[in-house]
Amino acid sequence: MISLQTTENIKKYSKVIANLKQYIIDTAFESKIEALELQVNDDSLWANPDKARQVMQEKSLLEKNFKACSNIIDEFETTVELLELAEAEDNKDEISEYEESINKVFNSIEQIETRRLLSGKADSNNAFIEINSGAGGTESQDWANMLLRMYTRWAEDQNFKISVVEFNNGEEAGIKSATIKIEGDYAYGLLKTEIGVHRLVRISPFDSNARRHTSFASVFAYPEVNDDIDIEIKTEDLKIDTFRASGAGGQHVNTTDSAIRITHIPTKTVVQCQNQRSQHKNKDEALKMLKAKLFEIEMKKQEAEKQELEDSKTDNSWGHQIRSYVMHPYKMVKDLRTSVETSNVDKVLDGELNNFINAELNRINQGI
Repeated sequence: MISLQTTENIKKYSKVIANLKQYIIDTAFESKIEALELQVNDDSLWANPDKARQVMQEKSLLEKNFKACSNIIDEFETTVELLELAEAEDNKDEISEYEESINKVFNSIEQIETRRLLSGKADSNNAFIEINSGAGGTESQDWANMLLRMYTRWAEDQNFKISVVEFNNGEEAGIKSATIKIEGDYAYGLLKTEIGVHRLVRISPFDSNARRHTSFASVFAYPEVNDDIDIEIKTEDLKIDTFRASGAGGQHVNTTDSAIRITHIPTKTVVQCQNQRSQHKNKDEALKMLKAKLFEIEMKKQEAEKQELEDSKTDNSWGHQIRSYVMHPYKMVKDLRTSVETSNVDKVLDGELNNFINAELNRINQGI
């Protein structure tokens, strides 16, 4: 007999599947893909490589979304039919097998539903994620490094590509700051939920008296933007500094002043890049990052969000935290915006963030 939990979930996700079918109709995937296909087959498009790349990316994303939605609808309906047939025949082995299969389908539906919440202008773009340690020296710098590892592991689990853009070592351990680029569908839309201050409570491994310490680090995400985004950057508004890159050691440390730091004077926005050996390449990447940050600032202004964009970066303290990670005297990770929590701190620090990300996307979507 099918378990009560599976029966309830089938009812729940049947409604979601119905909504997904309507979403396919409302989005008009097939007609949009056909229109873009006509553009792709028009030779005049290829005279403008930037426009051609934009059209191809839009077409690819629509095709991926349409295929994912169509496939999960078919998979859900087929698996439910097989499960009901196994129940009618009282085949316990098959019931067990199909229940396991339908649970995987439920997880896939949740992932697709998450993507549907990502409708912002830049949500589908790649992302830069910037981590800065708060006050507290070695403690906070070690915590910032733990967050860097957490987001790297999360990105790996999503099959996203990760590259280090900037890395500033701490004096004794950890990092003062780091910026990584995460490339994958909807990377920014997912990671924008992580913007804010993250608080850690633990017995310090750096305290010989084994006392409990509280550490803070801030996380900031912004989208990689296309070259056709109209963001004007005047040369006279820029302050460009070169410096010697720092890193984990060995071949990754440059021996020349090839790292670049660019300050946009009107907005006081600072970016830096050190992942290339060439100063010229670092400058190009830094300018792309600056453009992305300025675009994000402009987006936030247009959306008129309640909280100023830089609030999530500038005050690593109690009043601005979004999530607490407690390792002593008990184990608990709790998101202060959604109240989602888990006692499995280790798994979260190993990159299991999707429950927190999905809950925050739902909260944003509902306008809470």
